[in-house]
Amino acid sequence: MTQPQHQKRSALAPAAAESDAPKVQYIDIEPDLAGQRIDNFLRTALKGAPKSLIYRLLRKGEVRVNKKRIKPEYKLQGGDTVRIAPVRLPEKGEAAPVSDSLLAHLESAVVFEDDRLMVLNKPSGLAVHGGSGVSLGLIEAVRKLRPDARFLELVHRLDRDTSGCIMIAKKRSMLRVLHEALRERKVTKIYQALVVGRWESRHKRIDAPLLRAEVRSGERFVKVDAEGKASVTDYKVLRRFGDLATLVEARPKTGRTHQIRVHCQFTGHPIVGDTKYTADEDNQQFRDLGFRRLMLHAAGLVVSLPQGERLEVSAPLDSALTDLMDKL
Repeated sequence: MTQPQHQKRSALAPAAAESDAPKVQYIDIEPDLAGQRIDNFLRTALKGAPKSLIYRLLRKGEVRVNKKRIKPEYKLQGGDTVRIAPVRLPEKGEAAPVSDSLLAHLESAVVFEDDRLMVLNKPSGLAVHGGSGVSLGLIEAVRKLRPDARFLELVHRLDRDTSGCIMIAKKRSMLRVLHEALRERKVTKIYQALVVGRWESRHKRIDAPLLRAEVRSGERFVKVDAEGKASVTDYKVLRRFGDLATLVEARPKTGRTHQIRVHCQFTGHPIVGDTKYTADEDNQQFRDLGFRRLMLHAAGLVVSLPQGERLEVSAPLDSALTDLMDKL
């Protein structure tokens, strides 16, 4: 009798590679992964799979939990069984090389580290993970930086062109605790943004719902729309550069995609270097002044850790950018 083409494994165990033919995977969810969204779980379980493939699998019912179809926002429970239909991932080849200069830069960018958690000051232009045409991401580079670490996973994400504080869990228990803290809005995220024009109000709260949209070309963007999800950001002016630009601090109270960027655009002060939400002529004006990146920086994080200690970290903005701002 022919044996069924499937395998069963514990969550996050490496997929078997005895045969080139894809197989059904059955993954038992361990209790310490409870609460994680299925789409985020699949990004780890199907390493190298582009996000578009993950959402297609979910949409077509090729990923099931306890034999039932689920939506991307489904939160896993301890004891769940995840079934993943046979899927052929893109050929991986050899892992993308990590240059010595990048490793040295990341080592110097560590702003906090213990045996449970690492916080880095991510450089602008580095994606947080590989996939979707990106051969190398931050997490792959950090695994080269800490080759002896048995567990290294992103706690949250930053846009590729956003720099600053990003947390990487070194223990699964810490990942679970921080995911819960993020869901319950118990992590304070502090950003700095250089925006176009003079921002008048020293303190301002933007309460404007955000909706994801798509143009005919397929490009996705976010806009303020009454049909969107509630979105709130608190702003404070840090420094004004005449009528040309303003450095503001932003503290998002909700966690929507592109929230700070779209709320800045909504106020009439889009972020310098934002190719999606800022007018080309504004970006060109600042490129001529030396600003050649998205001027959004995750400047700090505050969170309570499991033993009750308060972790407060900050990441300085690149000195070359502060020098450019001084010249404004």
